[in-house]
Amino acid sequence: MTPATPSETVAQRPFSWRFTTPLYLASVLNPVNSSLIATALVPIAHGIGVSIGQTAALVTALYLASAVAQPTAGKAAEVFGPRRVLVAGIVAVAAGGLVGAVAHDLLTLVISRVLIGLGTSCAYPTAMLLIRERASEAGLEQPPGLVLGGLQIAGVATASLGLPAGGLLVSAFGWRAVFLVNLPVALVTLVATLAWIQPDGPREWRGLRDVAARLDLIGILGFATAMLALLAFLFELPTAHWWLLALSIALWILDVLWELRAASPFLDVRLLAARPALTNTYVLFGLVMLCQYVVLYGVTQWIEAVRGYSESASGLLLLPMTLISGIVIALVSRRNMVRGPAIAAAATALAGSAGVLLLDSSVWIGTVAILTFLFGASTGFAVAGYQTALYTHAPPEQLGTAAGLLRTFGYVGSIASSAITGMVFHHQVSDSGIHLIAWIMIGISLGLTVLTLADRTLRTRSHP
Repeated sequence: MTPATPSETVAQRPFSWRFTTPLYLASVLNPVNSSLIATALVPIAHGIGVSIGQTAALVTALYLASAVAQPTAGKAAEVFGPRRVLVAGIVAVAAGGLVGAVAHDLLTLVISRVLIGLGTSCAYPTAMLLIRERASEAGLEQPPGLVLGGLQIAGVATASLGLPAGGLLVSAFGWRAVFLVNLPVALVTLVATLAWIQPDGPREWRGLRDVAARLDLIGILGFATAMLALLAFLFELPTAHWWLLALSIALWILDVLWELRAASPFLDVRLLAARPALTNTYVLFGLVMLCQYVVLYGVTQWIEAVRGYSESASGLLLLPMTLISGIVIALVSRRNMVRGPAIAAAATALAGSAGVLLLDSSVWIGTVAILTFLFGASTGFAVAGYQTALYTHAPPEQLGTAAGLLRTFGYVGSIASSAITGMVFHHQVSDSGIHLIAWIMIGISLGLTVLTLADRTLRTRSHP
Protein backbone atom coordinates (compact mmCIF):
# COMPACT_ATOMS: atom_id res chain seq x y z
CA MET A 1 0.00 0.00 0.00
CA THR A 2 1.34 3.43 -0.95
CA PRO A 3 1.82 5.72 2.09
CA ALA A 4 -0.43 8.79 2.19
CA THR A 5 1.17 12.07 1.22
CA PRO A 6 1.07 15.02 3.66
CA SER A 7 -1.67 16.68 1.62
CA GLU A 8 -3.74 13.48 1.63
CA THR A 9 -3.25 13.19 5.41
CA VAL A 10 -4.51 16.75 5.88
CA ALA A 11 -7.57 16.05 3.74
CA GLN A 12 -8.38 12.77 5.52
CA ARG A 13 -7.52 13.66 9.13
CA PRO A 14 -6.79 17.40 9.27
CA PHE A 15 -6.93 17.60 13.09
CA SER A 16 -5.29 14.37 14.16
CA TRP A 17 -3.73 14.01 17.60
CA ARG A 18 -0.29 14.56 16.06
CA PHE A 19 -1.33 18.03 14.89
CA THR A 20 -3.11 19.10 18.07
CA THR A 21 -0.75 17.61 20.70
CA PRO A 22 2.12 20.14 20.33
CA LEU A 23 -0.39 23.02 20.22
CA TYR A 24 -2.04 21.88 23.43
CA LEU A 25 1.26 21.18 25.18
CA ALA A 26 2.56 24.66 24.33
CA SER A 27 -0.68 26.30 25.42
CA VAL A 28 -0.57 24.71 28.88
CA LEU A 29 2.73 26.40 29.75
CA ASN A 30 1.45 29.97 30.15
CA PRO A 31 -1.49 29.46 32.56
CA VAL A 32 0.36 26.87 34.62
CA ASN A 33 3.43 29.10 34.97
CA SER A 34 1.14 31.97 35.98
CA SER A 35 0.05 30.15 39.14
CA LEU A 36 2.96 27.70 39.58
CA ILE A 37 5.10 30.34 41.29
CA ALA A 38 2.54 31.08 44.05
CA THR A 39 3.61 28.33 46.46
CA ALA A 40 7.32 28.98 45.81
CA LEU A 41 7.47 32.67 46.77
CA VAL A 42 8.23 32.14 50.47
CA PRO A 43 10.96 29.50 49.84
CA ILE A 44 12.47 31.72 47.11
CA ALA A 45 12.62 34.68 49.52
CA HIS A 46 14.43 32.55 52.08
CA GLY A 47 16.68 30.95 49.49
CA ILE A 48 18.05 34.15 47.92
CA GLY A 49 17.81 36.38 51.00
CA VAL A 50 15.11 38.90 50.04
CA SER A 51 11.81 39.89 51.63
CA ILE A 52 8.64 38.04 50.69
CA GLY A 53 7.18 41.30 49.36
CA GLN A 54 10.03 41.63 46.85
CA THR A 55 9.27 38.22 45.33
CA ALA A 56 5.95 39.62 44.08
CA ALA A 57 8.04 40.98 41.20
CA LEU A 58 8.20 37.41 39.88
CA VAL A 59 4.42 37.32 39.53
CA THR A 60 4.35 40.80 38.02
CA ALA A 61 7.12 40.05 35.51
CA LEU A 62 5.29 37.17 33.85
CA TYR A 63 1.96 39.01 33.73
CA LEU A 64 3.49 42.15 32.19
CA ALA A 65 5.52 40.17 29.66
CA SER A 66 2.54 38.02 28.68
CA ALA A 67 0.07 40.90 28.37
CA VAL A 68 2.35 42.64 25.86
CA ALA A 69 3.75 39.54 24.15
CA GLN A 70 0.47 37.75 23.30
CA PRO A 71 -0.67 40.09 20.49
CA THR A 72 2.95 40.81 19.52
CA ALA A 73 3.56 37.11 18.98
CA GLY A 74 0.37 36.96 16.92
CA LYS A 75 1.55 39.80 14.69
CA ALA A 76 4.98 38.18 14.30
CA ALA A 77 3.31 34.88 13.36
CA GLU A 78 1.33 36.64 10.63
CA VAL A 79 4.56 38.04 9.20
CA PHE A 80 7.13 35.28 9.75
CA GLY A 81 4.90 32.21 9.94
CA PRO A 82 3.20 30.61 13.01
CA ARG A 83 5.44 27.52 13.23
CA ARG A 84 8.61 29.62 13.27
CA VAL A 85 7.27 31.85 16.04
CA LEU A 86 6.00 28.85 18.03
CA VAL A 87 9.43 27.19 17.87
CA ALA A 88 11.13 30.43 18.96
CA GLY A 89 8.71 30.67 21.88
CA ILE A 90 9.39 27.11 23.03
CA VAL A 91 13.15 27.77 22.97
CA ALA A 92 12.60 30.93 25.06
CA VAL A 93 10.62 28.90 27.63
CA ALA A 94 13.45 26.39 27.94
CA ALA A 95 15.98 29.20 28.30
CA GLY A 96 13.86 30.88 30.97
CA GLY A 97 13.49 27.64 32.90
CA LEU A 98 17.25 27.04 32.83
CA VAL A 99 18.06 30.62 33.91
CA GLY A 100 15.63 30.36 36.83
CA ALA A 101 16.94 26.98 37.92
CA VAL A 102 20.52 28.29 38.34
CA ALA A 103 19.66 31.82 39.56
CA HIS A 104 21.05 33.16 42.84
CA ASP A 105 19.48 36.64 42.92
CA LEU A 106 16.12 38.28 42.33
CA LEU A 107 17.10 40.10 39.11
CA THR A 108 18.09 36.84 37.41
CA LEU A 109 14.83 35.24 38.51
CA VAL A 110 12.88 38.20 37.09
CA ILE A 111 14.72 37.78 33.77
CA SER A 112 13.81 34.10 33.86
CA ARG A 113 10.12 34.89 34.37
CA VAL A 114 10.16 37.44 31.56
CA LEU A 115 11.66 34.85 29.19
CA ILE A 116 9.03 32.33 30.25
CA GLY A 117 6.28 34.92 29.78
CA LEU A 118 7.52 35.89 26.32
CA GLY A 119 7.97 32.28 25.25
CA THR A 120 4.68 30.89 26.54
CA SER A 121 2.80 33.81 24.98
CA CYS A 122 3.69 32.53 21.52
CA ALA A 123 1.54 29.40 21.94
CA TYR A 124 -2.08 30.56 21.73
CA PRO A 125 -1.93 33.06 18.82
CA THR A 126 0.23 30.73 16.72
CA ALA A 127 -2.08 27.79 17.49
CA MET A 128 -5.09 29.78 16.30
CA LEU A 129 -3.32 30.63 13.04
CA LEU A 130 -2.19 27.03 12.50
CA ILE A 131 -5.73 25.76 13.13
CA ARG A 132 -7.14 28.35 10.73
CA GLU A 133 -4.61 27.33 8.04
CA ARG A 134 -5.34 23.63 8.55
CA ALA A 135 -9.11 24.19 8.34
CA SER A 136 -8.64 26.16 5.11
CA GLU A 137 -6.47 23.41 3.60
CA ALA A 138 -9.15 20.85 4.50
CA GLY A 139 -11.90 22.99 2.96
CA LEU A 140 -13.62 23.67 6.27
CA GLU A 141 -15.24 26.98 7.19
CA GLN A 142 -14.58 26.24 10.87
CA PRO A 143 -12.53 23.55 12.61
CA PRO A 144 -14.36 20.98 14.73
CA GLY A 145 -15.51 22.58 17.96
CA LEU A 146 -13.54 20.12 20.06
CA VAL A 147 -10.30 21.38 18.50
CA LEU A 148 -10.88 24.94 19.70
CA GLY A 149 -12.30 23.57 22.94
CA GLY A 150 -9.17 21.53 23.58
CA LEU A 151 -7.05 24.60 22.96
CA GLN A 152 -9.01 26.56 25.55
CA ILE A 153 -8.90 23.71 28.06
CA ALA A 154 -5.12 23.73 27.69
CA GLY A 155 -4.81 27.51 27.65
CA VAL A 156 -7.24 28.71 30.31
CA ALA A 157 -8.82 25.91 32.32
CA THR A 158 -5.44 24.64 33.52
CA ALA A 159 -4.56 27.85 35.42
CA SER A 160 -5.45 26.52 38.85
CA LEU A 161 -3.40 23.35 38.28
CA GLY A 162 -0.28 25.39 39.01
CA LEU A 163 -1.22 25.79 42.69
CA PRO A 164 -1.21 22.11 43.71
CA ALA A 165 1.54 21.27 41.21
CA GLY A 166 3.75 24.03 42.60
CA GLY A 167 3.14 22.86 46.15
CA LEU A 168 4.13 19.29 45.28
CA LEU A 169 7.23 20.37 43.36
CA VAL A 170 8.47 22.69 46.10
CA SER A 171 7.82 20.09 48.80
CA ALA A 172 9.63 17.35 46.90
CA PHE A 173 12.49 19.14 45.12
CA GLY A 174 12.71 22.73 46.38
CA TRP A 175 11.75 26.04 44.79
CA ARG A 176 14.08 25.70 41.79
CA ALA A 177 11.85 22.88 40.53
CA VAL A 178 9.11 25.36 39.50
CA PHE A 179 11.57 26.78 36.97
CA LEU A 180 13.33 23.55 36.02
CA VAL A 181 10.07 21.75 35.19
CA ASN A 182 9.80 23.93 32.08
CA LEU A 183 12.83 22.23 30.50
CA PRO A 184 11.45 18.71 29.92
CA VAL A 185 8.02 20.02 28.92
CA ALA A 186 9.59 22.49 26.45
CA LEU A 187 11.82 19.76 25.01
CA VAL A 188 8.90 17.37 24.43
CA THR A 189 6.84 20.19 22.90
CA LEU A 190 9.71 21.26 20.63
CA VAL A 191 10.26 17.73 19.31
CA ALA A 192 6.52 17.26 18.72
CA THR A 193 6.25 20.62 16.93
CA LEU A 194 9.18 19.94 14.62
CA ALA A 195 7.93 16.43 13.87
CA TRP A 196 4.18 16.98 13.47
CA ILE A 197 3.54 20.62 12.50
CA GLN A 198 3.97 21.36 8.81
CA PRO A 199 6.75 23.91 8.13
CA ASP A 200 5.72 27.44 7.18
CA GLY A 201 5.88 28.40 3.55
CA PRO A 202 8.48 30.90 2.32
CA ARG A 203 8.05 34.54 3.30
CA GLU A 204 9.37 37.34 1.11
CA TRP A 205 10.78 40.51 2.67
CA ARG A 206 12.44 43.50 1.04
CA GLY A 207 14.92 44.35 3.76
CA LEU A 208 14.63 45.30 7.42
CA ARG A 209 12.52 48.37 6.71
CA ASP A 210 9.89 46.23 5.01
CA VAL A 211 9.86 43.80 7.96
CA ALA A 212 9.56 46.70 10.42
CA ALA A 213 6.63 48.13 8.44
CA ARG A 214 4.83 44.79 8.26
CA LEU A 215 5.28 44.22 11.97
CA ASP A 216 4.41 47.85 12.74
CA LEU A 217 7.25 48.11 15.27
CA ILE A 218 6.25 51.64 16.27
CA GLY A 219 2.70 50.46 16.93
CA ILE A 220 3.98 47.53 19.00
CA LEU A 221 6.23 49.87 21.01
CA GLY A 222 3.34 52.28 21.59
CA PHE A 223 1.04 49.46 22.68
CA ALA A 224 3.70 47.99 24.97
CA THR A 225 4.51 51.25 26.76
CA ALA A 226 0.85 52.23 27.16
CA MET A 227 -0.06 48.77 28.47
CA LEU A 228 2.91 48.63 30.84
CA ALA A 229 2.01 52.03 32.29
CA LEU A 230 -1.59 50.89 32.84
CA LEU A 231 -0.56 47.60 34.41
CA ALA A 232 2.01 49.32 36.62
CA PHE A 233 -0.78 51.62 37.90
CA LEU A 234 -2.98 48.60 38.68
CA PHE A 235 -0.17 46.70 40.39
CA GLU A 236 0.63 49.63 42.70
CA LEU A 237 -2.92 49.87 44.04
CA PRO A 238 -4.10 50.62 46.71
CA THR A 239 -1.36 53.28 46.43
CA ALA A 240 -2.63 55.33 43.48
CA HIS A 241 0.13 56.76 41.28
CA TRP A 242 -2.13 58.95 39.15
CA TRP A 243 0.76 60.07 36.97
CA LEU A 244 1.06 56.47 35.72
CA LEU A 245 -2.60 56.44 34.72
CA ALA A 246 -2.25 59.84 33.01
CA LEU A 247 0.87 58.62 31.20
CA SER A 248 -0.96 55.49 30.05
CA ILE A 249 -3.91 57.52 28.70
CA ALA A 250 -1.56 59.85 26.82
CA LEU A 251 0.35 56.92 25.35
CA TRP A 252 -2.88 55.20 24.28
CA ILE A 253 -4.00 58.36 22.47
CA LEU A 254 -0.66 58.64 20.66
CA ASP A 255 -0.73 54.95 19.76
CA VAL A 256 -4.26 55.18 18.34
CA LEU A 257 -3.30 58.22 16.26
CA TRP A 258 -0.31 56.32 14.88
CA GLU A 259 -2.33 53.18 14.14
CA LEU A 260 -4.91 55.18 12.16
CA ARG A 261 -2.07 56.09 9.77
CA ALA A 262 -0.14 52.81 9.71
CA ALA A 263 -0.25 50.75 6.52
CA SER A 264 -0.18 47.45 8.45
CA PRO A 265 -1.41 48.41 11.93
CA PHE A 266 -0.55 46.24 14.92
CA LEU A 267 -3.68 47.42 16.75
CA ASP A 268 -6.24 47.88 13.98
CA VAL A 269 -8.44 50.57 15.50
CA ARG A 270 -10.66 50.78 12.42
CA LEU A 271 -11.27 47.04 12.56
CA LEU A 272 -12.31 47.21 16.22
CA ALA A 273 -14.67 50.09 15.46
CA ALA A 274 -16.14 48.33 12.42
CA ARG A 275 -16.60 44.99 14.19
CA PRO A 276 -18.21 45.67 17.59
CA ALA A 277 -18.71 41.92 18.05
CA LEU A 278 -14.95 41.50 18.25
CA THR A 279 -14.47 44.45 20.61
CA ASN A 280 -17.31 43.32 22.89
CA THR A 281 -15.81 39.82 23.02
CA TYR A 282 -12.60 41.28 24.43
CA VAL A 283 -14.39 43.31 27.12
CA LEU A 284 -16.64 40.45 28.23
CA PHE A 285 -13.72 38.01 28.38
CA GLY A 286 -11.75 40.45 30.53
CA LEU A 287 -14.66 40.74 32.99
CA VAL A 288 -15.05 36.96 33.27
CA MET A 289 -11.32 36.53 33.89
CA LEU A 290 -11.47 39.27 36.53
CA CYS A 291 -14.09 37.22 38.42
CA GLN A 292 -12.15 33.97 38.04
CA TYR A 293 -8.91 35.41 39.33
CA VAL A 294 -10.56 37.21 42.24
CA VAL A 295 -11.58 33.71 43.34
CA LEU A 296 -8.08 32.33 42.73
CA TYR A 297 -6.38 35.16 44.63
CA GLY A 298 -8.94 36.37 47.16
CA VAL A 299 -10.56 33.11 48.21
CA THR A 300 -7.18 31.37 48.34
CA GLN A 301 -5.83 34.00 50.75
CA TRP A 302 -8.98 33.72 52.88
CA ILE A 303 -8.73 29.90 53.03
CA GLU A 304 -5.12 30.11 54.21
CA ALA A 305 -5.35 33.11 56.57
CA VAL A 306 -8.81 32.65 58.12
CA ARG A 307 -9.38 28.91 57.87
CA GLY A 308 -5.73 27.95 58.43
CA TYR A 309 -5.27 25.65 55.44
CA SER A 310 -1.82 25.11 53.92
CA GLU A 311 -0.91 26.32 50.43
CA SER A 312 -1.11 22.82 48.95
CA ALA A 313 -4.47 22.11 50.65
CA SER A 314 -5.97 25.39 49.42
CA GLY A 315 -4.71 24.57 45.93
CA LEU A 316 -6.49 21.20 46.06
CA LEU A 317 -9.71 22.93 47.15
CA LEU A 318 -9.59 24.98 43.95
CA LEU A 319 -9.07 21.97 41.66
CA PRO A 320 -12.83 21.66 40.96
CA MET A 321 -12.56 24.96 39.09
CA THR A 322 -10.16 23.38 36.61
CA LEU A 323 -12.10 20.14 36.28
CA ILE A 324 -15.54 21.65 35.76
CA SER A 325 -14.31 24.34 33.35
CA GLY A 326 -12.62 21.68 31.24
CA ILE A 327 -15.78 19.56 31.17
CA VAL A 328 -17.98 22.53 30.25
CA ILE A 329 -15.59 23.63 27.49
CA ALA A 330 -15.55 20.11 26.03
CA LEU A 331 -19.35 19.87 26.07
CA VAL A 332 -20.12 23.37 24.78
CA SER A 333 -17.34 23.86 22.22
CA ARG A 334 -18.41 20.91 20.06
CA ARG A 335 -21.52 22.90 19.02
CA ASN A 336 -19.69 26.16 18.16
CA MET A 337 -22.26 28.30 20.01
CA VAL A 338 -21.71 31.88 21.21
CA ARG A 339 -24.72 33.65 22.73
CA GLY A 340 -26.03 30.81 24.88
CA PRO A 341 -22.66 30.08 26.54
CA ALA A 342 -22.01 33.82 27.03
CA ILE A 343 -25.31 34.24 28.89
CA ALA A 344 -24.62 31.12 30.95
CA ALA A 345 -21.16 32.47 31.83
CA ALA A 346 -22.64 35.72 33.15
CA ALA A 347 -25.41 33.93 35.10
CA THR A 348 -23.08 31.45 36.83
CA ALA A 349 -20.58 34.22 37.64
CA LEU A 350 -23.38 36.20 39.29
CA ALA A 351 -24.58 33.16 41.26
CA GLY A 352 -21.05 32.35 42.38
CA SER A 353 -20.38 35.96 43.41
CA ALA A 354 -23.52 35.98 45.54
CA GLY A 355 -22.40 32.68 47.06
CA VAL A 356 -19.14 34.23 48.29
CA LEU A 357 -21.29 36.15 50.81
CA LEU A 358 -21.82 32.80 52.58
CA LEU A 359 -18.15 32.44 53.46
CA ASP A 360 -17.14 32.98 57.08
CA SER A 361 -14.89 31.35 59.64
CA SER A 362 -17.51 28.75 60.58
CA VAL A 363 -18.98 27.84 57.18
CA TRP A 364 -18.69 24.27 55.90
CA ILE A 365 -15.50 24.15 53.82
CA GLY A 366 -17.36 22.22 51.13
CA THR A 367 -19.06 25.52 50.31
CA VAL A 368 -15.76 26.66 48.79
CA ALA A 369 -15.73 23.64 46.50
CA ILE A 370 -19.31 24.36 45.40
CA LEU A 371 -18.38 27.98 44.61
CA THR A 372 -15.36 26.90 42.61
CA PHE A 373 -17.67 24.62 40.62
CA LEU A 374 -19.81 27.64 39.75
CA PHE A 375 -16.83 29.79 38.74
CA GLY A 376 -15.30 26.89 36.85
CA ALA A 377 -18.54 26.54 34.90
CA SER A 378 -18.58 30.29 34.24
CA THR A 379 -15.04 30.17 32.89
CA GLY A 380 -15.86 27.15 30.75
CA PHE A 381 -18.96 28.74 29.22
CA ALA A 382 -17.08 31.99 28.61
CA VAL A 383 -13.95 30.70 26.93
CA ALA A 384 -15.91 28.27 24.74
CA GLY A 385 -18.29 30.97 23.54
CA TYR A 386 -15.84 33.84 23.23
CA GLN A 387 -13.23 31.83 21.34
CA THR A 388 -15.84 30.81 18.78
CA ALA A 389 -16.84 34.48 18.50
CA LEU A 390 -13.20 35.47 18.04
CA TYR A 391 -12.61 32.85 15.35
CA THR A 392 -15.78 33.93 13.53
CA HIS A 393 -15.45 37.71 13.68
CA ALA A 394 -11.67 38.25 13.34
CA PRO A 395 -10.33 38.60 9.77
CA PRO A 396 -8.35 35.45 8.85
CA GLU A 397 -5.22 37.45 8.02
CA GLN A 398 -5.29 39.12 11.46
CA LEU A 399 -6.31 36.15 13.56
CA GLY A 400 -2.94 35.89 15.30
CA THR A 401 -3.01 39.44 16.63
CA ALA A 402 -6.74 39.19 17.43
CA ALA A 403 -6.19 35.99 19.41
CA GLY A 404 -3.31 37.56 21.32
CA LEU A 405 -5.45 40.58 22.21
CA LEU A 406 -8.10 38.28 23.67
CA ARG A 407 -5.50 36.91 26.06
CA THR A 408 -4.23 40.42 26.84
CA PHE A 409 -7.71 41.44 28.00
CA GLY A 410 -7.72 38.32 30.15
CA TYR A 411 -4.46 39.42 31.75
CA VAL A 412 -5.80 42.92 32.38
CA GLY A 413 -8.72 41.26 34.18
CA SER A 414 -6.41 39.06 36.25
CA ILE A 415 -4.18 42.00 37.19
CA ALA A 416 -7.22 44.09 38.14
CA SER A 417 -8.35 41.22 40.36
CA SER A 418 -4.98 41.25 42.08
CA ALA A 419 -5.39 44.98 42.68
CA ILE A 420 -8.88 44.43 44.15
CA THR A 421 -7.74 41.74 46.59
CA GLY A 422 -4.67 43.81 47.46
CA MET A 423 -6.80 46.82 48.38
CA VAL A 424 -9.39 44.86 50.36
CA PHE A 425 -6.85 42.70 52.21
CA HIS A 426 -4.31 45.51 52.53
CA HIS A 427 -4.23 45.38 56.33
CA GLN A 428 -5.81 42.03 57.19
CA VAL A 429 -7.46 39.03 55.56
CA SER A 430 -10.85 38.64 57.28
CA ASP A 431 -14.46 37.55 56.88
CA SER A 432 -15.56 41.16 56.40
CA GLY A 433 -12.95 41.52 53.67
CA ILE A 434 -14.13 38.47 51.77
CA HIS A 435 -17.70 39.80 52.01
CA LEU A 436 -16.60 43.15 50.56
CA ILE A 437 -14.92 41.24 47.73
CA ALA A 438 -18.22 39.38 47.22
CA TRP A 439 -20.13 42.66 46.79
CA ILE A 440 -17.51 43.93 44.33
CA MET A 441 -17.82 40.70 42.35
CA ILE A 442 -21.61 40.95 42.38
CA GLY A 443 -21.32 44.42 40.87
CA ILE A 444 -18.89 43.19 38.21
CA SER A 445 -21.10 40.16 37.44
CA LEU A 446 -24.19 42.36 37.14
CA GLY A 447 -22.33 44.54 34.67
CA LEU A 448 -21.24 41.43 32.77
CA THR A 449 -24.82 40.16 32.67
CA VAL A 450 -26.26 43.46 31.43
CA LEU A 451 -23.59 43.83 28.73
CA THR A 452 -24.09 40.25 27.60
CA LEU A 453 -27.87 40.48 27.35
CA ALA A 454 -27.66 43.83 25.55
CA ASP A 455 -25.08 42.61 23.03
CA ARG A 456 -26.94 41.41 19.94
CA THR A 457 -23.68 40.86 18.05
CA LEU A 458 -22.96 37.70 20.07
CA ARG A 459 -23.81 35.11 17.49
CA THR A 460 -21.94 32.31 15.81
CA ARG A 461 -21.77 33.69 12.32
CA SER A 462 -20.50 37.10 11.35
CA HIS A 463 -22.63 39.47 9.34
CA PRO A 464 -20.36 42.35 8.24
